[in-house]
Amino acid sequence: MIIVRKSSTLLTGAVIGAMVTAPLMALLYLAEQVAGLPFVPFDLFDWLARNLPGDVITRSIETIVDAIDRLNLGETSSTAKKIETLVALAQFFGGGVVVGAILFVARDRMGQRAGLVKFIPALLAAALIGVPVALISRKVNVLATTSDTVSTIWLLAVIGVWALVLDWVYDRLAERAPIAKTETEAVTPPDDTVSAQRLSRREFLIRAGATTATLTVIGAGVARYLEYRDEQDYQRLLDRRRAAVLPQALPNEGDLLEPAPGTRPEYTPLEDHYRIDISVRPPEINESDWRLKIDGLVDNPVELTLDQLRDDYDPVNQYVTLACISNSVGGDLTSTTRWTGARLQDVLADVGLQENARFLKITSADGFHETMDLALLDEEPRIMLAYHWDSIPLLQKHGFPLRIYIPDRFGMKQPKWIEHIEVMEEDEKGYWVERGWDKEARMRATSVIDVVAGDAVYTGEDGQMRVPIGGIAHAGARGISKVEVRIDEGDWIEADLREPLSETTWVVWRYDWPFEAGRHSFEVRCFEGDGTEQITERSSSHPSGATGIHKVTRSL
Repeated sequence: MIIVRKSSTLLTGAVIGAMVTAPLMALLYLAEQVAGLPFVPFDLFDWLARNLPGDVITRSIETIVDAIDRLNLGETSSTAKKIETLVALAQFFGGGVVVGAILFVARDRMGQRAGLVKFIPALLAAALIGVPVALISRKVNVLATTSDTVSTIWLLAVIGVWALVLDWVYDRLAERAPIAKTETEAVTPPDDTVSAQRLSRREFLIRAGATTATLTVIGAGVARYLEYRDEQDYQRLLDRRRAAVLPQALPNEGDLLEPAPGTRPEYTPLEDHYRIDISVRPPEINESDWRLKIDGLVDNPVELTLDQLRDDYDPVNQYVTLACISNSVGGDLTSTTRWTGARLQDVLADVGLQENARFLKITSADGFHETMDLALLDEEPRIMLAYHWDSIPLLQKHGFPLRIYIPDRFGMKQPKWIEHIEVMEEDEKGYWVERGWDKEARMRATSVIDVVAGDAVYTGEDGQMRVPIGGIAHAGARGISKVEVRIDEGDWIEADLREPLSETTWVVWRYDWPFEAGRHSFEVRCFEGDGTEQITERSSSHPSGATGIHKVTRSL
């Protein structure tokens, strides 16, 4: 006796949905690498990230950053990118599983129909999924090199075929054994018939599974090889650019204070700088096609090439520490490198600001946007449109061809991949401000313990064994006047400071602690250039940046 239930239809549909969606994803991936067509899983993820409520996005960011920190999963920004990628793929794959289950149930309820009628569920699924997916891709995709028309036709076609394959598999399974009934019923065919039906259906599923697995592995493997080849080309480009410039001596090279062994590098190479984007993968911009459009309340609207920005304006250089507003206390979403660009004051002087000009709206190729009060230009002449980092052109992943530097502001206020600057009279909320983050986003004073160098104990001139302790402290463009360390909740003791690379970078500090065996707690706090103590009360990064004392515990 065989008992067939509707739950088996749902489960079978989910399994087939998984089997058919996996090669679909591999095909989309391969088409992106070979022909520059859109990769839908990332487009859907990016669209959701931009349209979900701000508090949902905020909680997601905080959860990811906290998990990476607690589980020690590695450098935060690169690990977060990997997590985003996995979530995007899982999201698309899960959607395929759900659609497969729904389609099988719909076909089962229709019963056996002749002609084109039986294709109605598949065609309806293709339309309800394909059209929104194509529209979403057109709106958020930043990497496809094909035209919108070609991309749309491709997505409608491939999703339509995917839905019809699901429908075809249903028919093949229905021919071999009834996978569902309108009502639960007992079926007692001859034993040999049952055996044949079961064997035939099992063979079909095994062969289908093997086929989809093969297609998935081949498609994904070839696409990954092509992507790996592009990554190697990217690294070779970086190497060539770096070899073409002379190494820059750091401004504080003569400082006698050596960082404690294990302190993070004082200077961050371009490729190691943290990055946080609103897309799973960043835009790729062709310099020959790119223009910076400046319009709005100006006398002379312009479209500037990168060469014009580099050649027509005196370059300014600034060593800068930049931090992400979602960085936790002691987190690694902070980096320091040398920025080079055109002074924004000079560029705007040439376009002629009109009398009622009050704000700039800066828009990026990935859809990010932020506003800046023009009053800042009077206070801060270091604001620049940066085209070089680390003395070489910006990398594509870090904002090529142009990004802005606004001193004393978190990274959320400083767009990358800039395409358009509109001069306006009225203010507007920026991308992250719309999602509930601080409008001013002024960098918090922060101090961090990087290392308690228990493996670098040495004997001082006084004969006392000492343990080097070190880290960094910064306060945007406000400078650091003092750093203090406390051990086991004792008195605060002033640490030594290394000369910073500039007034807008972190300062490296060091304290050589008289060694005592055992388990100890270590804390650090800093004071801004004017003597203001950092905020010691602990708070999360949302909405204005994390605050609190950084504390570590070590056994020595």
